Amino acid sequence: MPQKPDMKKLLAEVEFKNREYMITHLSYDREMEFYQSVKMGNIDETMRLFKPLSSEGLGKLSDDPLRNLKYHLIITIAFITRYCIEGGLPMGEAYNLSDIFIQRVDKCSSENEVNAIHREVIDTFVHSMDRLHNSRTFSRAVMTCIDYIYDNLHSKITLDDLADITGLSAPYLSKLFHKETGVTVKQYILRKKVETAENLLKFSDQPCSAISHYLGFGTESHFISVFKSCTKITPKEYRDRFFRSRWGDKSE
Repeated sequence: MPQKPDMKKLLAEVEFKNREYMITHLSYDREMEFYQSVKMGNIDETMRLFKPLSSEGLGKLSDDPLRNLKYHLIITIAFITRYCIEGGLPMGEAYNLSDIFIQRVDKCSSENEVNAIHREVIDTFVHSMDRLHNSRTFSRAVMTCIDYIYDNLHSKITLDDLADITGLSAPYLSKLFHKETGVTVKQYILRKKVETAENLLKFSDQPCSAISHYLGFGTESHFISVFKSCTKITPKEYRDRFFRSRWGDKSE
């Protein structure tokens, strides 16, 4: 059984090397100020405090420059996700975004790709928080429903399920949900399933049939019909448009 490393000795060695090679870390206060600005949805302040990962001041987590950037970005995503959940972003949405971005970081083959995703992460989360702060505040019962829906998008969700977890009658909850969100429970669930499908179409290579099954649609044709009613295009057209806009239309 391998011996545990002497952490005091390792810490002293790292501190010596950091001083010797002038390796520094970002100011703690500045980091916290940055995360707070994202949490509050303060777009201007977030952009003012934003610092590319390739800039000086990052700690050394790996001897490989690309892996070092990846590690730092994954840490950043983890912190931002938890700050935004604390700020009111639905847990399901926050963790889904986190998973999508971390999986994309893992596949990066260049520092430019990592830095592009870093900027996209910040933009996505701060704008989500901005919209959240500018929208109406939901009641505890409706927020409970929203969190449950995010956590169970792969399953069939009914109004009775939501009534059970909130302790309200189905008719009363239905009226309350529509009053606060502007849509029915069924419309909201389908909209969120479509939003999740959009991300899967963009950032995974799963076929339409697999996405349909994962999101709990009875048939692929029903999924396509719902998707088209929300986006005006089919899932295949949506995926094709995304990749054309991202990589350029090679046929031109």
